[in-house]
Amino acid sequence: MKVLVTGAGGMLGTDVCTVLQTQGHTVVATGRHEGLIALDITDREACYRVLQEHRPDAIVHCAAWTDVDGAERDPFGAYRGNALGAWNMAVAASEIAAWLLYVSTDFVFDGAKRTPYTEFDKTNPLGAYGASKEAGEQLVRQVLPNRHMIARTSWLFGKHGKCFPKTILRLAETRPEIPVVADQVGSPTYTPDLAAILVALAEDPLPGTYHVSNNGSCSWFEFAQAIVAKAGLSTTIVPITAQEYAERFNSPTQRPAYSVMQRLALSLRGKDTLRDWQLALHEFMGQ
Repeated sequence: MKVLVTGAGGMLGTDVCTVLQTQGHTVVATGRHEGLIALDITDREACYRVLQEHRPDAIVHCAAWTDVDGAERDPFGAYRGNALGAWNMAVAASEIAAWLLYVSTDFVFDGAKRTPYTEFDKTNPLGAYGASKEAGEQLVRQVLPNRHMIARTSWLFGKHGKCFPKTILRLAETRPEIPVVADQVGSPTYTPDLAAILVALAEDPLPGTYHVSNNGSCSWFEFAQAIVAKAGLSTTIVPITAQEYAERFNSPTQRPAYSVMQRLALSLRGKDTLRDWQLALHEFMGQ
């Protein structure tokens, strides 16, 4: 199978390409990093041209605007990257009858629910980032009703880019204590584990929406504690509220207080093979 990956130089995209190559698939790696096939997803003609040239069987659309605070300050930019980009890729995919797998986010939920969200729960994003990703979901469904899959995920960490564990470890080198939000709960997701599921879905496609995150949940505070403990460091993690974080670090973003997602669709298909986030973190720390 030939698979085109957008954002192939990013944290997730790099791992998706690795898994695809390991599985023996032909990879068309696109993005803005050096060594990749150049592709600006906000350029409709470029999307059409690249897909017509390479004619992949499937597209794993990892490219996105991921700056959550930046989305609040520049909603137009967020919609351009997350909605228009997905729209362009979906239309170009429809021209060559390719499947499109769109990577979305837990930020499409408002966090008011206190039990895990299923794929069939109503969305209600709190800010521009989640709204722009939800708009991308809607456009992909409209353009490719029978050849799309949406994979919502959360709290990504991996070795190929910036992520929460790396930030905590860096801060722990120079600070005796680190303030971390304790009243937001979600599921950390290791990008190699996410990439494996995305590739499995591309290999055996069934249109619809899937939740894909590592098993279990924690607060950011508990996540940070686990990182420091596994690193054998003595840095103190200090619990603060989301409101305190917003005020202290000038963050305009209202984040969902609870965004744990149940992997119901994967379970129904017998494809829920994701391990506990603690085991994934152990592997990450070992690297």
